[in-house]
Amino acid sequence: MAERRTALIAHPGAELYGSDRVMLETLGALVERDWRVVLAVPSDGPLVPEATALGAEVITVDVPVLRKAVLRPTALPGFLSGSIGAVRRIDELLRRLCPDVVYVSTLTIPLWIQRAHARRIPVLCHVHESAGQAPSFFQQAITWPLLLADRVVANSTFSLGSLTAVVPSLKRRATVVYNGVGGPASVRPPRSELADAVHIAYIGRLSPRKGVDVALDAAGILAASGIAVRVDLVGDVFPGYEWYREDLRAQARRLGLEDRVRFHGFRSAVWDTLAEADVAVVPSRLEETFGNTAVEAVLAARPVAVSAIGGLAEAIDGFASAIPVEPGDPVQLAEALHRIATDWDEYRERAVELAPVAARRFAPESYRRAISAEIEGLAGEHARDALLAS
Repeated sequence: MAERRTALIAHPGAELYGSDRVMLETLGALVERDWRVVLAVPSDGPLVPEATALGAEVITVDVPVLRKAVLRPTALPGFLSGSIGAVRRIDELLRRLCPDVVYVSTLTIPLWIQRAHARRIPVLCHVHESAGQAPSFFQQAITWPLLLADRVVANSTFSLGSLTAVVPSLKRRATVVYNGVGGPASVRPPRSELADAVHIAYIGRLSPRKGVDVALDAAGILAASGIAVRVDLVGDVFPGYEWYREDLRAQARRLGLEDRVRFHGFRSAVWDTLAEADVAVVPSRLEETFGNTAVEAVLAARPVAVSAIGGLAEAIDGFASAIPVEPGDPVQLAEALHRIATDWDEYRERAVELAPVAARRFAPESYRRAISAEIEGLAGEHARDALLAS
C-alpha cells in the first residue's frame, strides 16, 4: 500500500473572504485524493473550523504578511525582526512534517516559499494578487520570490500578466486556473416587481480600494432621482481601518440614507444576502485579479454592476446580466443601477437564464481537478527526480 502523501498549505489569514474560500477548495481537493493536509495559519478565525470540517489538521504559525504598509521606514524593522523568528518556526515545522509539497496560498507570505526552496521541498505558489498599481519597488519585492517556486498558479490571465510584466521568465513555470465558485443550494429567482425600493447588496471587505463609498454615492444619486433604495453592506474592515467604517456611516447620514443603509458585518454565507437583494454591486477602485463576488451574484441570478477593471472584467465576460462600469465613478454606477431598475423584467430574465451557465463555467469540481493536477504533478516530478538522483 502506497504511503500517504502530505501537503502543507501556508495561508496568510483565518478569515472567509475570496482567496480564503479558494484555498478551502484546494484543501478539499487534496483531502478527496487521500492526502494528509496540514494548514498553517497565523491566528484563529472563522476559516479554522471550515478547514477542520474538510479534514485538515490546522496549526498556528506566526509568519509576517508582506503588505505595502510593511515597506514604510517605521514598519520595516518590525517586519524584518518578525521574519527572523518566523524562519525558525517554519524550519521546525518543515523538519517535523517532511511534506511532499508546500502550497503557498497568495504572494504575501514569501518566507514559506524561500524556506521550502532552501530545504528542497517542491513548492507551488497560488497567486490571487496584482501589484500592478503599486510602486515599482513593491512590485519587485512581492514578485521576485516567485523565482524560488517550482510552480506558479494564477487565478486569471490578468494576474498572470501582471506577474510576467515584472518577471518575464515566470511564464515558463506558470499557468492559469480560474477560481472555483460554488453557487447556492437552490436559486431563488428575483422578485417580479420592485414595489418598495431597489435592494442593493455589497458583499466584501469594507475598504477604500473596494469602493464601498462609491456605491453609497451611487445610491444617493438614485435616491435623489426619485428611486427609493436600500443598501446592505456585508463585510468588515481590516484591523486598523475602523475609521473607514465610521466614514461610511457619516456618508450615509450626509446623503440622507442613514435609515436605508444597513451594516451587517462579516457573514460566512452570502446566499441569504443575495436572495434578499435585487441587484449587487462590485465597485472596486483598484485592480482585482478575479471577481468571486461578481460571479456569486451571477450564480444567485442577480444582476450586478461591476467595475470594468483587471480580473473583474475577465470574470464577468459574456454575462449580459453584469454591467461593466468605470471604477470610481458613482454617476456611471448609478446609471447602471437605474438601467437595471427601469428595465427590470429584461435584467431579471437575463440573470435567471445565466445562473446555470456560470455554475458550469466556475464549477468547484473543475477547479478541484485542475489544482490537484498541478500539485500532484509537481510532487510526482520531484519524486521521480529524487529517485533518479539516488
